[in-house]
Amino acid sequence: MNPSSRRTLTTTQRKNPPMCQHQPACPTADSADRDAARLMAHHPEQGWSLLCNGVLLFEDTGELLPNGRIIAPHRPLRTERVVTAA
Repeated sequence: MNPSSRRTLTTTQRKNPPMCQHQPACPTADSADRDAARLMAHHPEQGWSLLCNGVLLFEDTGELLPNGRIIAPHRPLRTERVVTAA
């Protein structure tokens, strides 16, 4: 084989097949409703779960996205602090 005829494709991003193989497909890791994706692995003793879109969801509601981005915990306000308009 001639070395000049060989082509090497180099990329900085891994090309993994999507984890979500079911229909309808779950929200992507980039969408606002990413937490609605199906559970793939659940480890409450360690405090984390893996969703089918590749998101690691932690018990404190923090998240680690597949691209390495960190989402800070976003716990809802306690009910005694919620004020409703009359």
